Amino acid sequence: MAISRINPASLPMLGMLVIPVVQAETKDVMAIPATAVTSSYEQQSYKATESKSALKIDAPLRDIPQTVNVVPASVIKDQGAQSMEDVLKNVPGVGLSNGDGQRDQVTIRGFSAIGDMFIDGMRDDALYFRDLSNIERVEVIKGPAAVLYGRGSSGGLINSVSKKPGFDPKHEVGVSFDSEGKRRTQFDAGWADEQQRDKAFRVTGAYEDSDTFRDDGYIDRKAIAPSAYFRLSDDLELNLGATYLYDKRLIDFGIPALGDRPVHVDREKRFGSGDEDQDYARSEVFSFTASLDYRINDDLTLTNATRYYHYDLDRNNTLADSSPTRFVTAPNGELLVKLNRGNVARDEYGVFNQTDLKQQLQLAGMQHNLLYGMELGYQDKYQRTFNQNNVAQVPVYRDGLVPVPEHANTLSAKGTNYQETAGFYVQDLIELTSQWKALLGVRYDIFGQEFDDRRVQNVDLDRTDKTWSPRAGLVYQPDQIQSYYVSVSRSYQPSAEVFQLSPATENLEPEKTTNYEVGAKWDLLDSRLSVTAAIFRLERTNMKTADPANPSLTVLAGEQRTDGFEATFSGQLTDKWQVYGGYAYLDAEITKSNSKTNGVPNEGQVPTLTPRNSANLWVVRSLTPEWRLGMGANYVDDRYTALDNKVVMPSYTTFDAALLYNVPQWDMALRLHNMFDRNYYASAHGSVDLITPGAPRTLELSANYRF
Repeated sequence: MAISRINPASLPMLGMLVIPVVQAETKDVMAIPATAVTSSYEQQSYKATESKSALKIDAPLRDIPQTVNVVPASVIKDQGAQSMEDVLKNVPGVGLSNGDGQRDQVTIRGFSAIGDMFIDGMRDDALYFRDLSNIERVEVIKGPAAVLYGRGSSGGLINSVSKKPGFDPKHEVGVSFDSEGKRRTQFDAGWADEQQRDKAFRVTGAYEDSDTFRDDGYIDRKAIAPSAYFRLSDDLELNLGATYLYDKRLIDFGIPALGDRPVHVDREKRFGSGDEDQDYARSEVFSFTASLDYRINDDLTLTNATRYYHYDLDRNNTLADSSPTRFVTAPNGELLVKLNRGNVARDEYGVFNQTDLKQQLQLAGMQHNLLYGMELGYQDKYQRTFNQNNVAQVPVYRDGLVPVPEHANTLSAKGTNYQETAGFYVQDLIELTSQWKALLGVRYDIFGQEFDDRRVQNVDLDRTDKTWSPRAGLVYQPDQIQSYYVSVSRSYQPSAEVFQLSPATENLEPEKTTNYEVGAKWDLLDSRLSVTAAIFRLERTNMKTADPANPSLTVLAGEQRTDGFEATFSGQLTDKWQVYGGYAYLDAEITKSNSKTNGVPNEGQVPTLTPRNSANLWVVRSLTPEWRLGMGANYVDDRYTALDNKVVMPSYTTFDAALLYNVPQWDMALRLHNMFDRNYYASAHGSVDLITPGAPRTLELSANYRF
């Protein structure tokens, strides 16, 4: 079925996007909480008590039969995190990808999460580096969550919660510098009618002009995000928000591999064009959100939300060849590596509308917390790609950058992918007894795609998938300290979920992922400390693999499985000690496949970028009311760079430290990252042998002033 072209202007009128969580200030008047605008010198606990992402309803974390990792504002601030990579180092079971040097990209529990980014519960799958200047906290939902969020989310999804206007506004401006050339300033300002409490405004932003530890590396970034809240009546609220982000940086695919390890060169060494101005990725992202929240009565709340975004990318890159014939020997015996050239342009926009009806209901002697929802969406994604191989050959072990063609000579892709979403879902959190709760949910999706290939006339591809995504869980809570659960959930991954359809994928049904999980959650030390543990099996079936009768064709006969264990702890050990940490064990395997990578069968191999063991720890000790000392460590096990499992990124442990000073009007932090100057490899491409070195020991100074 061909997809009809939809004018995005027809969708926003269906409703408005929900940004803030609303609370009843009195029985008759609703008001938003003053989140993230309280005085930042007041020490906030590392323990998170609830998540809006997991169920889209008000429910404590102990009631959710699923692993949910919340990185709160207090951890983000104390660590000085300014990128998604900085934040996600705090989440066990996450593997980092270099994202082609242009985007945030991770694996979760052994599965790629390239399209599983959300902002305030709405899809944000554009391929760019996000800025944290307008982010309050980050929540990672582990396992399939398609019952609420639709396609994708095999291993999990990442939802960023934006900062909101509040009724205790503060003004803050901050700067940060480091020994590798970071220069960044950001601000946060708010205004409110504190008497009538019917309107509030906020604007956040950042400006960065930084160098990096990589040769010729730089980041040029500008971000601004205004937002507004209006109470239109006692029962009706309107929220508006917009964001603009400009990001230009030296594009960096990292270094090649030699034998079974990354090539042994200085971590600063770059394999690229002799003219660094030719190697860059520039992206611009604009979004607008609007929402209406209407309290029908004490038991019914209706939310209607819309988000529009536009994303533009100009990427021009030179990278080391990753093929088996990547190296050549010069006449003088010097080892050279081939360079390839690429030019990518992406231009896309999209609009999503969500309607949620929340209902509190007493039925058959049991309390029901019901959610009825509908999502409509449209995306228009244009891409043009040029490639050219072996544009130059440069020395591996010494500097020798040479000129390369500015534009590659082979047009490999040009066209527009159109995507339409219509999803309908219902969920019920049931209090069976005072000790037992059940969660039931199901979603029905109609997901249509059409690809207009502009390289070849009269070549249009299309398909429409109709899928069901169920979720069920049972929770046992013998007291206020303990909570135990079992759950099962399923999601689907359609062909060309993020990228365009192709003749090889046009007729393929969606892949399916099922998660089985048993877990426990404890609130210890008078509920100051949260501890969680879970064991799980994550199975993806119906995966794309080569047709054994014709390897040039694709069939759905592959399978991948991850068995694992995860544990986390967060909160206060005593009045003076805060802790945030976790551990993950992942036994991941391609259990069935007909495909090969570099001649090696994929079946039996470990998925890329998936460490068997990973752990993180961050501890802060209060020395005086003003001074605190922080210490942290991150451990990541061996990871494979490609599915032939030939090249290994060795395991590593890095240590960080911070000295934090806080008084009512200002705060200061002195942070030492990678304090023992460990040489390590932070990430890789995930499909080929291109590896990104980790940063050296770096001293950072930051300060914030409030008025």
